[in-house]
Parts: sequence; C-alpha cells; structure tokens
Amino acid sequence: MPCITELRSLFYPELSNTKVIPVNIYDLLTPVALAHLLMGDGGFKSKGIFICTDSYSIQDVVRLMNVLIIRYDLKCSIHKASNKCGYRIYISRNSLDKVKEIVKPYFIPIMLYKLGD
Repeated sequence: MPCITELRSLFYPELSNTKVIPVNIYDLLTPVALAHLLMGDGGFKSKGIFICTDSYSIQDVVRLMNVLIIRYDLKCSIHKASNKCGYRIYISRNSLDKVKEIVKPYFIPIMLYKLGD
C-alpha cells in the first residue's frame, strides 16, 4: 500500500533496516499516533509510563522526548534501558492524568493497563 510505504520511508530512510525518528515527528505525533505508540511500545511503571525506544539512537530518543515535552507539555526523562543496550523515555507520574486525557479516547480497552488503569 503506497500510504504504508510512505510512512515506512520516514522511519526507515532509503529502505535501510535502521529505524530513525523522523525530523518531522512533531507533525506526525498526533494524539492518535501517541496512543498507538503507547499501546505498542509503552508500559506502566512506578506510577508513570515508559516508552521502549531501545533501538533508536540517543539523538532520536531526545527528538521524540522533546516533542512530548513541547507539544504535549509532559514531564519526561531519559533512562538507560534495563538491557543496557539503549534508552527509554519515562513520562512522569505528574503527567499521567494529562497523558490519559490525550490518548484514552483512542485506546482499545484491553490495552488500558499500559496507562495504569
């Protein structure tokens, strides 16, 4: 499907096998996209939410975290992944209500545990 190929090319430039966070992630990370990101790669821990970004470079993780901070006003930090092979974004418990407000309308019920519900 052309629309999927176009999206893939943003995250895998020049059909490489190395994932990247596109430079236009600010425009791409809508509330629906954020919900899908959290359902797929998110998890609830210590009353906050982490996003498994282990396979991305630190520059890409910072780019994504900056969008979460600037676009959605979320309190975030970067943590070394437990496997020591990458970095994860942690969304603070102070931002949990805000995250739920943004993404809950787009979450499927079986995935609500990833928001601590």
